[in-house]
Amino acid sequence: MVKQLPPRIEVPQEETWNLQDLFLSEADYSAALEILQSDVTAFANKFQGKIETAEDVIAVLKDFEALYMQIIPLGTYTNLAVSVDQTNDEAQMRDSRFGSISAKVGSQLSFVTSELLELSEEVLQSAMEQSDEYSHYLKELIREKQYRLHPQVEKALAAYSSAFDAPYGLYNTTKMVDMDFPDFTVDGQSYPLSYVSFEGDWESEPDTKKRRAAFDAFSAKLRDYQHTTAKTYDSHLQLEKITSDLRGYESVTDYLLFNQEVDQSMYHRQIDLITQELAPHMRKYAKLLQEVNGLDKMTFADLKAPLDATYEPKITVEESKKYINDALAIMGPDYLDMVKRSYDERWTDFAQNKGKATGAFCSSPYGTHPYILISWTGSMEDVFVLAHELGHAGHFYNAHKHQNVFNSRPSTYFIEAPSTMNEMLVANHLLSNSEDLKFKRWVISSIISRTYYHNFVTHLLEAAYQRKVYEKIDAGGSVNASILNELKRGVLEEFWGDTVEINEGAELTWMRQPHYYMGLYPYTYSAGLTISTEVAKRVLNEGQPAVDDWLKVLQAGGTKTPAELSKMAGVDITTDEPLRNTIAYIGDLIDQLVQLTEEINAEAQLAK
Repeated sequence: MVKQLPPRIEVPQEETWNLQDLFLSEADYSAALEILQSDVTAFANKFQGKIETAEDVIAVLKDFEALYMQIIPLGTYTNLAVSVDQTNDEAQMRDSRFGSISAKVGSQLSFVTSELLELSEEVLQSAMEQSDEYSHYLKELIREKQYRLHPQVEKALAAYSSAFDAPYGLYNTTKMVDMDFPDFTVDGQSYPLSYVSFEGDWESEPDTKKRRAAFDAFSAKLRDYQHTTAKTYDSHLQLEKITSDLRGYESVTDYLLFNQEVDQSMYHRQIDLITQELAPHMRKYAKLLQEVNGLDKMTFADLKAPLDATYEPKITVEESKKYINDALAIMGPDYLDMVKRSYDERWTDFAQNKGKATGAFCSSPYGTHPYILISWTGSMEDVFVLAHELGHAGHFYNAHKHQNVFNSRPSTYFIEAPSTMNEMLVANHLLSNSEDLKFKRWVISSIISRTYYHNFVTHLLEAAYQRKVYEKIDAGGSVNASILNELKRGVLEEFWGDTVEINEGAELTWMRQPHYYMGLYPYTYSAGLTISTEVAKRVLNEGQPAVDDWLKVLQAGGTKTPAELSKMAGVDITTDEPLRNTIAYIGDLIDQLVQLTEEINAEAQLAK
């Protein structure tokens, strides 16, 4: 049974991450923050107005990199501390103070980019030839040149950075602090409800009456905050529109895709092709769920119901080690050593507590180790989630060892490939270790419900909705709760057709996704999973050569475009073939589920 979440102070330390690897104490953090501000002032005095030669360029970037390395642990520390307990006043105020100081620092440092771009192409080219270390950074800077504004404008915009981030902060505060979910009742029995317990437990609860009642109660509370949340989101959108117009992009979409290093054709193809061609497969899966669970009708609230609740083992954090290690062993000893360290050195925050951010993420600060946030419920799904986040960790663990801080982060278009790759490795490992029909069905249903439903359906439908939102913003409009509800409902109805009843409350799912405050992020999950599905097939068929290619991709960090990284792994994402292959693979998995269900039912009849 789901229990009320404890306050953070009551959580066992072994379930939490160790932020002392960033700063041993609050005093150390404060001292580092003071040193940073002093060093930034000294840096500006040393270089501002004095960058003229190729040698100057290299010197300023060397010191700029050192400052960047000072900023990263400070920002990571404040962000991670508040993410595990947004009810903590001290963590909130620390995070706000760092945001203000960071904005001031950014404004002071804005001269670097502006002055570099004022130099002639010859000087920049000479610097690139003299320094392999900074050549990629300068190349990307030149690519950005056409969208840069006057140095004083850039300085002013940098000074306002914390204000630009305010909508996301307000969204999280509304979601994790102000929303207090009441208990819900089924057949006279009361059950506790929270954001974490709904998304971690009740949404996939086998008991239909409880699952639907939890969905209704959860949606009712969301509805209370729909107008505030919509206004918050619209503020974020208008800031993006203003920035896009100021910098001279043709649309907000072009502005947001620029840093992803992909064009609109790749963006639209991902959404359009999946919406059209995956829908029939997922409708078949929904019908199977309805049949196996004996549902009177299939509603949106039932889409995460388990296919076989009797095959959903409870897994402890300790037990997860064997699954993770066995599945990821093919990645080699160095990768497995990273996984072992993540457990031994408390890189992961497993706890469930009030005020903790929902979902899961991996933060990978350069110069130290990654940090993973997850709320461990004990379901097998948690193993897939942990493997996913360890995929991010393994990516940056490798990239940081082979690239400098400027070159380590790839395009967000590619960012979800290493994470979903690990999910595929877990799934393939489980499938190869049993011939039991029920176990195989459970594993495949886990792949569909966790890996593909979450990344290829949930996030893809968010992307389709997000595209409609930006069409309105680009046309000079704005959004409110009614508009957002209508857009979300329309996307869901188009995808699920008559197979699934989009019941009241489903339209409010736009309120649950923080990715909308991170640019065009939702569609990149399906892009990453397309790449990782193809690479996982290579690993199954070719073994070590495919793994070696993949490790080289991880080590390349951000030094290549998504298309180039994918090509290194043997996948050509400039065509629609990988995406169509992945959709066909999902369809094949669902056909296998239908077949296995028929065989299991036939065996059950014979046993009678």
